[in-house]
Amino acid sequence: MARMKDGIKAGLVFTIPTFALGASFGILAEPVMGAGAAIAMSILVFGGAAQFGSVSVLAAGGSVVSAVSAGLLINARFLPMRLAMAPALKGRPFRRAVEAQAMVDASWALAQRGDGRFDRELMIGATLPQALCWWTGTALGAFGGSLIGDPDTFGLDAMFPAFYLALLVGEMDLRHTLPSALLGAAIAICLVPFAPPGVPVVAAALAALLGLRERR
Repeated sequence: MARMKDGIKAGLVFTIPTFALGASFGILAEPVMGAGAAIAMSILVFGGAAQFGSVSVLAAGGSVVSAVSAGLLINARFLPMRLAMAPALKGRPFRRAVEAQAMVDASWALAQRGDGRFDRELMIGATLPQALCWWTGTALGAFGGSLIGDPDTFGLDAMFPAFYLALLVGEMDLRHTLPSALLGAAIAICLVPFAPPGVPVVAAALAALLGLRERR
């Protein structure tokens, strides 16, 4: 329980950007799918990048199938992350599956112990305040978007990449992490102009395979 409390404290750092991004999603999603569906998506999917990607496809006139496919492709980045986290989860398959839902980018990064292992309780604790802020932010944006206005006006469009950049810098290691980061960025930059939404993210994630090399 003490480690979960530590996780909650660590997760508080991300509450303001998470709330702002949730509100931004609610504003953008409400005209496309309605307030109720936007809030339900934030609760069930709980994946900012996938949600923004899916709504972007729908707003551009894409089909529901295309939107779902884009979301799945973007969330595919969680597969290697969950494989790494799996040994830290406890209990039967159902319980492990439920606990795995608490794995979001920031919490996964915070839960790393530095030796290839993860702190399960810290991860769950760090996710709790972020989830609350994501859900309430979405509701505020969906129901009060007309009062808030265009998210771009407040620079919220820049907050999303800045959020992930902050996570990357925190985990940066010139010997092991930097090569993967640079290769992933190069792959994404090359694919973004012509690849379908989500594909550049998944392809760039392949650069993480460099981390499988034995550290010496």
